[in-house]
Amino acid sequence: MTEKREYRMEELARVAGITVRTLRFYRERKLIPPPRREGRIAWYDDHHLARLRTIAALLERGHTLTGIAELAEALDHGRDVADLLGVAAPTEEEPVRLTPEELAARFEGQVTPENLAAALDLGYLGTDGDEIVHISRRLLDVSSALVREGIPLAEVLAAGKRVREHVDEMADMFADLILRHASEEDLQRLRPLARSVVEAEMSLALDRRLRKQNERDQRGD
Repeated sequence: MTEKREYRMEELARVAGITVRTLRFYRERKLIPPPRREGRIAWYDDHHLARLRTIAALLERGHTLTGIAELAEALDHGRDVADLLGVAAPTEEEPVRLTPEELAARFEGQVTPENLAAALDLGYLGTDGDEIVHISRRLLDVSSALVREGIPLAEVLAAGKRVREHVDEMADMFADLILRHASEEDLQRLRPLARSVVEAEMSLALDRRLRKQNERDQRGD
């Protein structure tokens, strides 16, 4: 186990590549958490260093200090990863660990406090120290792909909220069906069948939607 390193103010500023005056400013703006006090000496640790490097990376990407402070506040009040993933909850999804700057790079210019709060409320994101944990690699990849296609992240998250409402209802329906005739163990074993039904029905629904659109285009509607 790696021993946690601590720094005096001057040493932390030097390692982070900033001035002591800048470090004091960040502390006054509450961009970094308070140091550990030992008498008149303030001790900082690797958590503070990681936060300073994140601030530098986000500033390079065009975020303002006010925006960074709002992002930090949203993350500090978000659910931690244990609450997000549950205790030994069975899942087919692969969580993804990201630094705040890696998340910003995924959604260039759209990781606003409002979008971050929406993702935290949906349960897409949780925090683990200085890292962010996305609950599903598939959802992360799809969301970032949609944003690259020009769809605003705020609208992607709003759509995700609507989808959540429908799939919760479908999951309850499938679980009730199985549990009427089988056991909890069978529910876990048969969950791929439920996923296949939903994927097939979504594909067929998109087929119907595209046919209607083609018919409207042909009529000149």
